[in-house]
Amino acid sequence: RGLREVLPVLRWLPSYEVRWLQLDALSGLTVGLTVVPQALAYAEVSGLPLQYGLYSSFMGCFVYCLLGTAKDVTLGPTAIMSLLISSYAFHEPVYAVLLSFLSGCIQLAMGLLRLGFLLDFISYPVIKGFTAAASVTITFSQIKNILGLQGIPRQFFLQLYEILRRIGETRVGDAILGLACLAALAGLRVMKSSLPRAACAESLAARVSYLIIWTSSTARNALVVLFAGLVAYSFQATGSQPLTLTGSIPQGLPPFRLPQFSLAAPNGTVPFGSLVQDMGVGLAMVPLMGLLESIAIAKAFASQNNYRIDPNQELLALGFSNFLGSFVSSFPITGSFGRTAVNAQSGVCTPAGGLVTGALVLLSLAYLTSLFYYIPKAALAAVIISAVVPMFDVGIFRRLWRVKRMDFVPLCVTFVLSFWEVQYGIVAGVLASGIVLLYSVARPPMKVSEGDVLVVQPGSSLHFPAVECLRDTVCGHALAASPPRSIVLDCCHISSIDYTVVVGLAELLQELRKQGLSLAFCSLQEPVLRVLLSADLEGFQHFPSREEAGEALGVLLGLGSRGCC
Repeated sequence: RGLREVLPVLRWLPSYEVRWLQLDALSGLTVGLTVVPQALAYAEVSGLPLQYGLYSSFMGCFVYCLLGTAKDVTLGPTAIMSLLISSYAFHEPVYAVLLSFLSGCIQLAMGLLRLGFLLDFISYPVIKGFTAAASVTITFSQIKNILGLQGIPRQFFLQLYEILRRIGETRVGDAILGLACLAALAGLRVMKSSLPRAACAESLAARVSYLIIWTSSTARNALVVLFAGLVAYSFQATGSQPLTLTGSIPQGLPPFRLPQFSLAAPNGTVPFGSLVQDMGVGLAMVPLMGLLESIAIAKAFASQNNYRIDPNQELLALGFSNFLGSFVSSFPITGSFGRTAVNAQSGVCTPAGGLVTGALVLLSLAYLTSLFYYIPKAALAAVIISAVVPMFDVGIFRRLWRVKRMDFVPLCVTFVLSFWEVQYGIVAGVLASGIVLLYSVARPPMKVSEGDVLVVQPGSSLHFPAVECLRDTVCGHALAASPPRSIVLDCCHISSIDYTVVVGLAELLQELRKQGLSLAFCSLQEPVLRVLLSADLEGFQHFPSREEAGEALGVLLGLGSRGCC
């Protein structure tokens, strides 16, 4: 039983049914046809040689089959993770592989210490703001490949300026092919979303047609890249080449070895400490964003398909994937929403589908890399743009403005600053969310009921930033009334207080007593009552209800059912 907790594969493998094998194999093959072209494309986004995309695409499949708790999730390169790597790996494979090793160690430590709750401090507006900015940034980073432009800087604003300045240098062949690939990918996506489910009662021809269209639209990335490669090969055979090609990719599997902990440089060797120092805040950003993306995807698909996941086990699965992946020259990976959706739609039954996906990537590395030479960069750029454009949720800006405008602030802060530097956007967004949260703690809602005695009812628990707000509300209403009136503090919504609040209440009792007024407490919950009694406040009096508090102050309160008691 304890072993099943450590190795989730033992929960489903003993009861594995033969009929699941066909669905798992089909799902793994379909995801594999998606991941190979995407891996090449995401390596381009990360600024690394293209083979590193494939190196990063198989270890997560095998590890997650053993340690994962969600049948649908697939681990591998993603757009957001590639964008982060481009910022912190400096286009140098040694940095990227070491970052995978260290990210895996951090994620494993978080899983073992059950620190997944730290992800709760990254709010939904921050995630959506970063995702939207990443979508725009990655899209513009690929426009240069669509247009066939060379020597474009990677910083967003410089990139935008250079593209506009040099748009007259566009290579016609790359532009035509890139736009054609984009149109084909968009058409196949629409075809898949509008494809009705084939019923068993329909004719064999109808079911075969459905299968062909579904397979074509699901494996659209592979089909478009294959078509573009055939076009490029045809031009190469005729002796003219109007397209910019991917070029040679080393054939064979990566060696299994420790990542390099130093980097050879022209003026000496860069030691491990300097490498870590260069990566800086990336050592926090990359593992945290990887965890956030992977767990969010697992939770979403588990909820949709009515099964449960173990978040801490997901942390361990991702941590082991990055840790072991660094031994085969992988850069950091995480859960992929697009490929997970393909996996689920293909009818996968268990995580065993990942074994087929991983095997297909290994076969591609062993035997097919020579064919990747003819893949046009414009086709890979179209694959990336097609994958990241749906990440931009235009409606979130309108919804937050309509629902709660305070949450609009961290969304916009994250979105805008992420164009400058990714880490600045995320950190600023988290800080903005924290300020919004602290403001609600410092200024809790106060309901004041007028009568012979004023009743003040805080809408939430009281913590030290809220002391001045409470004192101003109580004293302001009590002394502004003519004549000044005593106060009943209704504590039915207060579940906890801290010592600073106790000190503030003592000063408030003393201040009201100097004015000849009284303060009575009612509806105190047990933890709060225990704290106040142990503080031994002078003049402290508490009652079960508003009515009894009013009677003790010498006034009959006619508040009836308006209280929460």
